Amino acid sequence: MLRSSLKKLCSSLVFVSLIASVSANVAVANEAKKPLKVGFVYVGPTGDAGWTYAHDNGRKYMEEKLGNKVTTTFVESVAEGADSERVIKQLARSGHGLIFTTSFGYMNPTLKVAKRFPNVKFEHSTGYKRAKNVGTYFDRAYEGRYLAGVTAGLMTKSNILGYVASFAIPEVIRGINAFTLGALSVNPDVKVKVVWVSTWYDPGKERSAAETMILQGADVLTQHTDSPGVINAAEAKGVYAIGYNSDMSVYGPNAHLTAIVHNWGPLYTAKAQAVIDGTWKSENVWDGLAENALDLSPFNPVIPQAIQDQINAVKAAIKSGSLHPFAGPIREQSGAIKIAAGKVIPVGDLMGMNWYVKGVDGKLPH
Repeated sequence: MLRSSLKKLCSSLVFVSLIASVSANVAVANEAKKPLKVGFVYVGPTGDAGWTYAHDNGRKYMEEKLGNKVTTTFVESVAEGADSERVIKQLARSGHGLIFTTSFGYMNPTLKVAKRFPNVKFEHSTGYKRAKNVGTYFDRAYEGRYLAGVTAGLMTKSNILGYVASFAIPEVIRGINAFTLGALSVNPDVKVKVVWVSTWYDPGKERSAAETMILQGADVLTQHTDSPGVINAAEAKGVYAIGYNSDMSVYGPNAHLTAIVHNWGPLYTAKAQAVIDGTWKSENVWDGLAENALDLSPFNPVIPQAIQDQINAVKAAIKSGSLHPFAGPIREQSGAIKIAAGKVIPVGDLMGMNWYVKGVDGKLPH
């Protein structure tokens, strides 16, 4: 009798254990089927036609490619600093397994939040500080800037080019220098005037800066700001302009020569898939024209075909690696040789660039 009872008890325990194991496996399977929550923090509005617009297009591309494997959240117009830390923290607390923070000033806030949420993966755009769960990414926008300079240098009549700049950080200075070097490579007589606006997005301020340079004789403008204000000014005043972040031709069909266009979608898709697969790692991604991380938008027909062909030849050379925008000889603003012939500026120096090349008119703000 006792033996029979023990057998029944053992059978019951095995059954219970089996049920528990099956339930646990079902729970794990269900958990695995849950979509990855991906968060985005934007410095401007999604309708800025610039930087944030380009990143949000990348988010939409990722959603389209990954379907029900992901859900996304974005928070727009988040100020750099304390506001960004609060927003990033809220995304981490609310179950987002991957968070993209898309402005330089989000770097330290991202690292602070990442320490508190070690199981969340973070990707910071344009920064240089990483951690075990924080990666960094950007594209080699300076390659596009160089092509924009070639375009401007070939299309200018006054030999005065205008550049509306946001903040004096290496990313922006690097772009100004690449644009200037591109222009000088085809037109040694050009000068590049720079107006600093101390903002990423302020359409009125950007347009006013553009108008100032037009009054000073600039007949081709470009920008490292996020609104179409520069394009609007060029269209109104009858000069040319080169957009940034996205194709801005709708804002100036006569003025807009081309634009440097970011292509964030494939990177966002790859990073999200890596988190889903458990293969994500902290790294610095810095792709360029060769990887299709950026490109020029279609040329305005006002650019003669011979010039279009010349620009495309330079693009092909950069893509093949036979031409580097920062290959010597390069002179700093004073005229002294900074990079000798046959040398290329090291990546670390590019990432920390804080000086002007010869051809830039004006002083760096302190």
